[in-house]
This record gives sequence, structure tokens and C-alpha cells, in this order.
Amino acid sequence: MHSYLRAIGFGEVKDGSEIKDLIHDVFYEYDERNAAKEDKGRAFVEYSREFGPGMGITVCGSLDKEGFHQEYYFPYLRGSQVTTEEDVVIEKRGENESFCGVCEDMRVGVSLIFYLQNPAQYKRESILGRLLDERITTSFSGLSLDGKILFPVLKNEKMAEVNQEAEKKRSRLIAEARKGDEEAIESLTLEDIDMYTMVARRVQQEDVFSIVETYFMPYGMECDQYHILGEIKQVQKVKNEYTGEKVYQMELECNDMNFNICINTKDLIGEPEVGRRFKGSVWLQGYVNFP
Repeated sequence: MHSYLRAIGFGEVKDGSEIKDLIHDVFYEYDERNAAKEDKGRAFVEYSREFGPGMGITVCGSLDKEGFHQEYYFPYLRGSQVTTEEDVVIEKRGENESFCGVCEDMRVGVSLIFYLQNPAQYKRESILGRLLDERITTSFSGLSLDGKILFPVLKNEKMAEVNQEAEKKRSRLIAEARKGDEEAIESLTLEDIDMYTMVARRVQQEDVFSIVETYFMPYGMECDQYHILGEIKQVQKVKNEYTGEKVYQMELECNDMNFNICINTKDLIGEPEVGRRFKGSVWLQGYVNFP
């Protein structure tokens, strides 16, 4: 059973028979179907069904003369906006026809690895040779099994503007440093030393989360799992239509990136409100917006 089903409101689904019934419903009552032709009269097909606003389950497999052969399924939350416009490299993962995407976003400083939500569309675009025709954007989202709500860091509008300018400057320096600019490398090194000194001094008398406003870093053994701290921009409590369980859907701003996350209300400590911060681990997913 997929452990992240809980995040979209299937926390009480416990055994294989319940999962089988759930997948049966997705297959016969799907909201969206995508397919990509393969050789020998076969096709790769994905069936998706929503069980709440923007969240649901996708079942993937192959279709031939004998019928549909399920390979795997996964829960999803669709991102409501474009998160990044950076180039994406997509690679197959494991033995089945599932894929991971990798992109280098200067705002984070590490390679972002995400689980691809629309594999059939990717395979179709790849077969047609249209992947490089136009610039492709990506909408990120995350499913979480544990999280906490933190109060915001006290700051005024002027401080927010200064921080925003500093982030833009750092992103520009990182881009120049990757091209081999020695001045940019030296500036980043000095900046990191100053930041380390400041944090080491302040952490003696302050809580670390009153100093660090936001972060995005790899977490655990899986390459597409991250630990995040981000400011809540929007929040809504929605109900899973199948189980009746309540989940929170939030739009976060994290390292100057905006994306959506979903978490079961039973797994969240604290009351989410706009302006507060979410701290927790997420399984990062991405929907590649092909032209």
C-alpha cells in the first residue's frame, strides 16, 4: 500500500482488499485518461480520479488486446501555479514506467528531484519529439505525513524588501559562480562566513527558528523527499469525498518558491493560518506543463 494515501484522506484504508476496491473505482470512474502509444500494439495508459479539490489517485499500466495490466498507482496533489521555469531533466526510475524529474533552481541551491505526475503525457511528447520545441514549466506540490505550525518571524515591510533583494542578489551570484566567475565565488564564500558568524552569535540567546525563516533540504533515504520550512500564503480545509476525512491544503512560499502541499488534519500539530509557517517533511511531486 502507498504510504502517502494518508496525506490525501485515506488514513483509514488499511488492507489490500480496500486498496483493490479503491483502484477499481479509479479505473472505472476516472476523471482523466492519458495514453502513449508503444510498440507491438501496446499503449501506456494512466487513469486519474479526484477525491477532493486537486487531489486524487493515478493508476498506471499497459493496455493491449488482452486488456489493462496495472503496474503501479500513486496519490497526488496538483500544484495550482507554476513553481519553476528552469530546465528539467526526466529519468526513468526502477523497473516500471515511472519517472523522476531533476531541475537546478538557483533559489534553493541544490538539485531538486521530484516524482513526475504526468508520465503518459511525457512519453507521448517524447515519442512525438516535441520536448525541446518550447520552454517547459513545472508546478510543484508535496504530500506530507507529519508537520507542525510555527509562528512567523517578526519583521516589517522594510526588512522583507531587504531580504527579498538579498535573495535575488544571491541567486544571481550563484548563477555567475556556476559559470566560473571567481569574483562571484569569492563573494558567496565571504557571505557564507558572515552568515555562519551571525547565526553562531544569535543562536546562543535565540531559538534557531526565529533566525531561519525558511529552508528546503533533502531528507531521508529517498531522493524525492525533503524537509521544508515555509510561510503559509493560503490554506483551506477540504474533505475527501470517498472517506470523509479532512485534510489541509496549503500554498507555501519556501526559498522564494511557491508550491502547494497536502496533509491529513490528524498529522498536523497546530492551527494553520496565513502568515504562519509550516515545518515538516514532504514527498515532492511535479507536474510538467508541456506546451
